[in-house]
Amino acid sequence: MASKKPTAGMILAAGVSKRFGTSKQLLKLSKGYMIEYVIRACLASELNKIYVILGHHHKEILKALSENNKSFPTNQLEFLINPQYRRGMSSSIHIGLTSIKNTFGSVMFLLADQPLVDSGLINLMLKRYYCSNKEICVPTYKGKRGNPTIFSSEYFSHLENVKGDSGGKDIIMAHPEDVLMIETDSPACVFDIDTPNDLMASKKVSSTAL
Repeated sequence: MASKKPTAGMILAAGVSKRFGTSKQLLKLSKGYMIEYVIRACLASELNKIYVILGHHHKEILKALSENNKSFPTNQLEFLINPQYRRGMSSSIHIGLTSIKNTFGSVMFLLADQPLVDSGLINLMLKRYYCSNKEICVPTYKGKRGNPTIFSSEYFSHLENVKGDSGGKDIIMAHPEDVLMIETDSPACVFDIDTPNDLMASKKVSSTAL
């Protein structure tokens, strides 16, 4: 079994946000843009390096983040551009894996529309994952699978073959014996913001103010 460390964080933020009607990444919340919440959670965690995969409206997002965050540590954070973002989440996964290959023992995939995911959840997953003999890690809430997810380098070749928007779901389903499920006491891992109504609903599912 190859070493699971170090672990890269990969924030998938290249989507078009069809259901939301505008760029979700730049949705203004009380403490900044939605994508900033996820970036800050990663930077405050024990992840070794953070990659943010952008695509749709990437120039606007980079400009906004640059103006809002002069102190982002450039040695720990890197932005990658996915020009083929319309091909789905898999295209961002492929670009990210190309950047980290042979450098990291595992990768944690995070979604840019899950601002309730915090460093506490990230660190809990990393700790439990490192202590297990499993190669994949998935958080659950009341039995429902959520995100972020962790894959060891043993599964990088599988991830390179995913297509469309399936992400790693099919791999998780095909290899249940290799998956560590971590039950959490917070709905953060199963809550994402796809519509304006979801933003209102966030006040009911978490005490964390958005």
